[in-house]
Amino acid sequence: MTQITLYNTRTRQKEQFEPIDPNNVRMYVCGPTVYDRAHLGNARPVVVFDVLFRLLRHVYGPDHVTYVRNFTDVDDKIIARADESGRPIDTITAETTQWFLEDMGALGALEPSHMPRATAYIGQMIAMIEALVEKGHAYAAEGHVLFDVNSYAAYGRLSGRSVDDMIAGARVEVAPYKRDPMDFVLWKPSTPDQPGWDSPWGRGRPGWHIECSAMAHDLLGETFDIHGGGNDLTFPHHENEIAQSCCAHPGSDFARVWMHNEMLQVEGKKMSKSLGNFFTVHDLLAGHDGQPGIPGEVIRFVFLSTHYRKPMDWTAEKAREAESTLRKWRGLIAGAEPAPSPAPEVIAALADDLNTAGAIAVLHRLAAAGDAAGLKASAGLMGLLSDEMGAWTATGGADLAAFAEKLAALRAEAMQTKDFAQVDAFKAALTAAGVEVRMSKAGVELVPGAGFDPAKLEGLK
Repeated sequence: MTQITLYNTRTRQKEQFEPIDPNNVRMYVCGPTVYDRAHLGNARPVVVFDVLFRLLRHVYGPDHVTYVRNFTDVDDKIIARADESGRPIDTITAETTQWFLEDMGALGALEPSHMPRATAYIGQMIAMIEALVEKGHAYAAEGHVLFDVNSYAAYGRLSGRSVDDMIAGARVEVAPYKRDPMDFVLWKPSTPDQPGWDSPWGRGRPGWHIECSAMAHDLLGETFDIHGGGNDLTFPHHENEIAQSCCAHPGSDFARVWMHNEMLQVEGKKMSKSLGNFFTVHDLLAGHDGQPGIPGEVIRFVFLSTHYRKPMDWTAEKAREAESTLRKWRGLIAGAEPAPSPAPEVIAALADDLNTAGAIAVLHRLAAAGDAAGLKASAGLMGLLSDEMGAWTATGGADLAAFAEKLAALRAEAMQTKDFAQVDAFKAALTAAGVEVRMSKAGVELVPGAGFDPAKLEGLK
């Protein structure tokens, strides 16, 4: 069996992955808060852990892997969005949940085994909070219930910071009902116009951190194999999950392996609305600011070209190169059946802490060798070159052969007249439409390239 090695944030080293139960490998990844479209940075952990999900399924069998990714559908941001828009909360969360699934599906992400909604697990959250209060790890104050950070000696081990460092480096909510500034909310009161549930501490709603702990426990048990998410969640979210889960279930490890992907940049800068480089996944897929849409497979390829533990820089040039590569590869595998198994070198790269960049380098070698079957099977393990994701390479009804004949005729005429102005103009128009023009003594070949837009060819007929 393939030996998988993963970097564990908790131990700060790569470790051989040994599942608790090889017949039920369990992974939890923090999902979105559903109040708006997912931005490009939100998509990176989805793609990263989708590749890990695929690898685990390949190694242990599709029926022996359980993957949970939640939806946070009760949150102050959602309440604020409802107040701003005047729309019901359940309408907003249902709509944005569906948007998320469609956008991530367009990036080739498989749906997890379970996708729990926080509001369906309120009872489990209340039960966990009651257990924490009973064990002396939480206390009620002014309608709130707070976790007592000082009651858990290992607090800060995941992020590697002391409590004093955390206070200095974090925005800590100051509240008179807190015993310690670092204590965090497990339950909070709701006003009559806010969503709320009856509890031993009055009508209210859960804090964010308790949600994942309760859902993970219910679906995966007290201790499971892998917990993942972006590295911005390491503190305080994941640190708080560990504290409340281990205190509610003494003797448990909660999660054995913690994996965190690095953040995303755009053209070398942090993505932000103030810099004008902030966009959603839907913006890229559909096109925005006069730019044509980018296929989901291309976005996925760009993501996988950088190791998940390194910052990823999204650039227009990378997208163009990825589109060109994928078009060539799809041309190579057209009509080919996949090999019985991915190339061993691709499996080895992915098993080495998800070295997707190394795996893509192997795909390039397979393509260069003309191994269509091996390329299709190996790319498939990474969620690339599937039949379902190939529609974007179609020419949209454009007959490129006819344009090639026209360009060849113009060139033949220019060879006689020595006036190549029309040839140059026609080539420029084809290039502007995203067509790669290849001219040789043997003739003219036109190939859809990066940013191919059939609509721009209409005026050239």
